[in-house]
Amino acid sequence: MQITRLTGVLGAEISDVTVSDTMPAGDFDALKAALLEHGVIAIRDQTLTPAEQLAFVRRFGDIHFHPHVQGLPEQPEVMEILKTEAETTNFGSDWHTDQMFLASPANYTCLYGLEVPTSGGDTLFACMRNGYRSLSPAMQKVACGLKTLNRSVASQIAGRSGSNATTYASMRAKEAPVDEPLAEHPLVRQHPETGEPSLYVGLHSIRLAGFSEVESRPLIDYFITHMARPENTCRVRWAPGTLTIWDNRRVLHNAINDYHGQRRRMHRITVMGSPTTAYSEAA
Repeated sequence: MQITRLTGVLGAEISDVTVSDTMPAGDFDALKAALLEHGVIAIRDQTLTPAEQLAFVRRFGDIHFHPHVQGLPEQPEVMEILKTEAETTNFGSDWHTDQMFLASPANYTCLYGLEVPTSGGDTLFACMRNGYRSLSPAMQKVACGLKTLNRSVASQIAGRSGSNATTYASMRAKEAPVDEPLAEHPLVRQHPETGEPSLYVGLHSIRLAGFSEVESRPLIDYFITHMARPENTCRVRWAPGTLTIWDNRRVLHNAINDYHGQRRRMHRITVMGSPTTAYSEAA
């Protein structure tokens, strides 16, 4: 297994490994250790059916079912992310971390490239851990005292009198209620496995607890923009057979929508997580 860092703070590309549910325990442990260290790993030249991808991802934990997108008919745990040649809206654009609108957000996301544009369609990642580390001590203290309230994109679309199913017409998207319950999370989250603090805010964050939306937006935008600075990010360029796994407790991601007129088809599986815990220096 060869591990090549993508940047100084985030990401790694892994080669000379074949993922499966039967890969030796030592290899899997090394793969997971690389994921925890680098936040996102891109594994090239894999050949996976939906069932094989699912069998491998189960080694990370129980599978999460997206409440607003149906899975494949033959493999409901696997969500197909598709933008056709005729569409201009893509799924997953703007900075976010998966399932932040739930009380127990996803731990990991595993995305497998099937059809990709000849150019474009990359995914950007931003390091929430380095986002926190690079704040001034005074701003770290401010951030540790804040909580966010979060709502799904589907519910946000419904609140604008839009349709989630229509917006993502080529996918098996479902509608969401406007009054979907909000999920509250600490703005500085403690990683349950490494104990490290990370900023935890993104597209799903509609306001800060105890603040109005007007008061909240400048601070939310500041923290997201801060994490998305070039020195906190990396980029994964897709190819058919690329399997990318990321830690939603550590990174934001942003699917770049720069390939109009081309087709992009991916298979996504997410791993269930647990309730978030606020960071405490005493912990």
